[in-house]
Amino acid sequence: MKTILRSKTKEVIINTEGPVIIIGESINPTRRKKLVSTLQEGNFGYVLELAKSQIDAMADMLDVNVGFPGVDDVKLLPETVIQLQSHFDVPLCLDSPNPKAIEAALKVIVGKCLINSVNGEEKSMNAILPIAKEYGAAVIGLTMDDDGITHDPYKRLAIAEKIVNRAVQMGIKEEDVIIDPLAMAVSADPHACLVTLETIRLVHEKLGLNITQGASNISFGLPAREMLNIAHMVLSIKNGLTCPIANPEKITAAVRAADLVLGRDDFAMRFIECSQNK
Repeated sequence: MKTILRSKTKEVIINTEGPVIIIGESINPTRRKKLVSTLQEGNFGYVLELAKSQIDAMADMLDVNVGFPGVDDVKLLPETVIQLQSHFDVPLCLDSPNPKAIEAALKVIVGKCLINSVNGEEKSMNAILPIAKEYGAAVIGLTMDDDGITHDPYKRLAIAEKIVNRAVQMGIKEEDVIIDPLAMAVSADPHACLVTLETIRLVHEKLGLNITQGASNISFGLPAREMLNIAHMVLSIKNGLTCPIANPEKITAAVRAADLVLGRDDFAMRFIECSQNK
């Protein structure tokens, strides 16, 4: 199954058959205090710097999150989108819990973007899915609902099915729903990664949809985070992950290596490109 996203002139195809598409995670204030301070000043220089570094590191898309306490994200998210699209030709993933901010950004965006995210809560589906339909956007579906986060992979699969079914009922194409199986910190629960990996496998086999996840979530609070993230990433790709939200500077080589090993890189061209780019 293919999910097609676009910027002004560039098309990115997320395909359940691979290769893996990387959505750059770095434009996120929860990870960078400097981003908060510069955005508060109305200075977009650091945002553009982060975007360039991720694109140079072979991110295929950029996740854009400008939310922090006290910010008017209804104003700031579309302003950031305009700045990014005036400098770079790459599809965007709009990341905000505020439906009004998402809609404000959709009004100015060029091309077809990805919304991050909707979940199985009735309130969330009723707020986000109509917006996705109206503006022709694809959407990430988180496998949690009104009962919270379940640790049962089959229940997460059921939530994914509920989101997809509701989206299709509203006129959104099935291929425009990407599932997030929820990667949780293994430091808090030693079985967290196993649950996520099994959810990925089930969604891939039962629904045939594209799958994303916050790739660095599993290593929170632990040393050697990069090594843990890579191990989880490779296992996730084998199970069906197709478009992780990750730091391309840390993860691209492992992703390209996994694609090559899985027979999804003819003549190792993408792996060689990555190696030469270092």
